[in-house]
Amino acid sequence: MRLSPPRLTRRGLLIGAGATGGLLAAFALVPRRFASPLLAGKDEHVFDSFIRIAKDGTVSVAVPFCEMGQGITTLVAQIIAMELGADWKRVGVEPAPVSPVFADPVLAAHWSPLWLPLAPSAAADPAGVLSTRHAENGPLMVTADGTALAAFEAPLRAAAAGVRAMLTQAAAAKWGVGWETCDTRDHFVTGAGKRLGFAQVLDDALTYEPPSLPVLRAEPPHEKPGDVPEGARLRYPRLDLPAKADGSFVFAGDVRLPGMVHAAIAHGPQGDSVLSSYDKQAAARVKGLVGVVKAKRWLAAVATTWFAAEKALKAMDPRFKAAGRVADSAAIEPAMDVALRKGEGTVLFKDGDPTELLHKPSLSARYDVEPALTAPLETATATARLRDGKLELWIATQAPEAARVAAARAGGVSPASVIVYPMHAGGSFDARLDVRIAAEVAAIAREVGRPVQLTWSRWQESLASFPRTPVSALLMAAMSPDKSQLLGWRTRMALPATAIEAGARLLDGMGAVDALAFAKGKADVLACEGAMPLYTIPERMVDHVPVALSLPTGRQRGNAHLYAAFFTESFIDECAHFARHEPLSFRVGMLGGLPRLVACLQGVARMAMWGGGADASGQGIACHRMDLADGSSETGQRSGFIAVVATARQENGAVRVDRLSAYADIGRIVNVDVARQQIEGGLVFGLGQAIGGSTAYARGLPSAGRLSQLGLPLLADCPKVDIAFADSSDQPFDPGELGAVAVAPAIANALFSATGLRFRRLPLISEGL
Repeated sequence: MRLSPPRLTRRGLLIGAGATGGLLAAFALVPRRFASPLLAGKDEHVFDSFIRIAKDGTVSVAVPFCEMGQGITTLVAQIIAMELGADWKRVGVEPAPVSPVFADPVLAAHWSPLWLPLAPSAAADPAGVLSTRHAENGPLMVTADGTALAAFEAPLRAAAAGVRAMLTQAAAAKWGVGWETCDTRDHFVTGAGKRLGFAQVLDDALTYEPPSLPVLRAEPPHEKPGDVPEGARLRYPRLDLPAKADGSFVFAGDVRLPGMVHAAIAHGPQGDSVLSSYDKQAAARVKGLVGVVKAKRWLAAVATTWFAAEKALKAMDPRFKAAGRVADSAAIEPAMDVALRKGEGTVLFKDGDPTELLHKPSLSARYDVEPALTAPLETATATARLRDGKLELWIATQAPEAARVAAARAGGVSPASVIVYPMHAGGSFDARLDVRIAAEVAAIAREVGRPVQLTWSRWQESLASFPRTPVSALLMAAMSPDKSQLLGWRTRMALPATAIEAGARLLDGMGAVDALAFAKGKADVLACEGAMPLYTIPERMVDHVPVALSLPTGRQRGNAHLYAAFFTESFIDECAHFARHEPLSFRVGMLGGLPRLVACLQGVARMAMWGGGADASGQGIACHRMDLADGSSETGQRSGFIAVVATARQENGAVRVDRLSAYADIGRIVNVDVARQQIEGGLVFGLGQAIGGSTAYARGLPSAGRLSQLGLPLLADCPKVDIAFADSSDQPFDPGELGAVAVAPAIANALFSATGLRFRRLPLISEGL
């Protein structure tokens, strides 16, 4: 379904011209039912919900996403700048306030299995009507799953095109020419051999109507891969990097308020645990102590410095007791094993029925994935100030509305009385979808009556954060008698309903224990996303066996695609070797309907000088596709494709990766440098998950509580990385998740080539070790 361009009207042109003299020029860019949340300051003009222009012509763009290092602030500003014809040096960004205007209907559609009970997928809502309403009513203002460009590129371009039309109309009137003959570039309106700066025509521009249909530039924002060689001077460099490089950037932990105090917190073991005892008198002996705040499942100390608060917290020696089950690997692994072997599964994806063919499979293999921590560099941090019935919240969060609701409940105010100041996150990998810290800091601020900043220690980040789910999978294949063709395939996955569980916490505000109970026994489409093989196998299916665990689980970069690609691409490699076929040609022979993925495989083979994965070569190959429903696309979806070749070896019992080559097709690329950074970062993240990142649990406590215990790659462990992109005009696809998903199977297949042993467990451990 192709959507018509949004119609523009001038609505309330002089709305908001109060004592400050601010003006609002509002466009109905999409059929939303809400006023612009941006307020014009003195000598400023606000255009709809994205653009603020000062009297001197400086442009500020409201960004309704959490910047976590992925470069989204730069992309949003670049889209506006290119369509508007602005000078990049005069464009800045600001965080967008929480508002239904910034609700994400694309994410709502993608997550429809979490909130639309009768819909097994977004296909049940083809027009997107229910998804849009659900997004706005929440509002579902969430940064996740790479939906930013799909949801907001069109309204961003339309907003900028409307402003450009008003500026050119004003200039054209001065010159006595048709505005259609004029254009904008580098912050000037040009035409009739003349030019005028934006500031010179801004006031007059406000008296003009934009066209009812935005007149977009012929070419959408697009940088061809070959146009920006690595290391070249960039036309649109990232806006955030200079301040981050010199240390002047303000993160959540850098917020300072008059009279502010600091809090440290202790959480109970993972699972159903409650606070049982603590020595409050011991804390009183710590210099600088302000107070102690307790809750059912945590204890906090408040002091003039964070170190004093942490010292007081440790002095109190808080003890927790089990009120129900707590996480323990000794119980988790047997439960996974029993579920995989004997549990009743639900078929989630099916094309034909391989049951009869797999009565005696030609090949079968079991794969296992351990729980893994997100481990962002910055631990959870938030600041709250409660005064005059208003609660102000400074927080890095991917879900500002959910944080606002949680803080309101804990702070004893209405959500409308909570003001959220979104901060950039120092990494996240979806950890900042957890909004518990918003409730904690609000409760502490309410109790002590002063502004307070709460920072989780690294141990608390590891203990209290929700890890990636453990998974066990059995894959079976049936081949023709001559082994020339795969005829049947089945992927049987045992894991908790982790996406439903995470959705219950985020969308419904459930606690971890209640969310576990809510998700128990449910089949979870999103938890198995990406598990259906892309290859043209006549009979194939994927079924999910829900497992009830005591360990709460959450989201992580790549999500289900990360372990699903590991299963599929490792097993397809096993099938190729079982049939004595070269792994690349074996894959290509079954991808006749996916020319973009074939091109990625062929491209990465050239880059890496693929030698066929021969014995002892140490090379392995893998590929994957990710999809996102999109009503603006002729196919109804936009897709990203990637192929990876790894060169790896085993040295003194450790996995060493010497080289990673990746060829990606992410459609039209808005900013090549940002795309390259995202794929490169994804490859290194995928490497980290392939060789480390996991933790076991004993009595609810993680065995890996420090970064140094996670086995993550150091700088010296990082391989040579080569990246190339397809030159494509397809709809842009976010590369942030895509870069991580095919790394582990490529390394596992490379290790098989190097050692002759199969590595079927994440982190990678060979059956022969």
